[in-house]
Amino acid sequence: MEKLLWCFLTLISFSQAFGHEDMSTRAFVFPEESYTSYVSLEAESKEPLNAFTVCLRFYTALSTVRSFSIFSYATEKSYNDILLFWTKDEGYNFAVGGPEVLFTVSEIPQAPTHICASWESATGIVELWVDGKPRVRKSLNKGYTVWTNASIILGQEQDSYGGRFDAQQSLVGDIGDVNMWDFVLSPEQINAVYVGGTLSPNVLNWRSLKYKAQGEVFIKPQLWS
Repeated sequence: MEKLLWCFLTLISFSQAFGHEDMSTRAFVFPEESYTSYVSLEAESKEPLNAFTVCLRFYTALSTVRSFSIFSYATEKSYNDILLFWTKDEGYNFAVGGPEVLFTVSEIPQAPTHICASWESATGIVELWVDGKPRVRKSLNKGYTVWTNASIILGQEQDSYGGRFDAQQSLVGDIGDVNMWDFVLSPEQINAVYVGGTLSPNVLNWRSLKYKAQGEVFIKPQLWS
């Protein structure tokens, strides 16, 4: 009995632990709509953020069907401390600390898409780059500081710290090459990342990723490599 209990507790501990591995040729695959499937990421840096850049690739057929979450970074201060979200018939919503701006796009091509989003507190300037091309800069939440101890989720949008998922906002498709820095990348650096460079990300590093997958999430070779 004691041996069975020990095995059960070990299994629970293992399932709750963060994996740590090089994901450079792989992607997370969310094959179906769900409110229980997601990937939780652990940041390398635990410091507050006065600037950041996050870059990633995703592949989905949802853009003309419904809205969905791309990147959800919640803290106890704001469950939309950083949010990248596709809104059907509108475009990319980019939130920092709650307030958001819209980058209008009619639809996402049914092909792997690369995006980079950056923000800095000093000016409030936000940038969105889609497949290596910049959108017009906007202003958002100047003077704000993104809080610590983040809950970082792929596949779902957080409507509370670490939870309250809605299947109608879930990602169905592939996501990978998720990297994040605590500064704004230059145009030259973003173009380097777009063509496959890494530039030593210091918040989230896809080549040394700490993650925990829950539900129907699979790791498969990248379709864009």
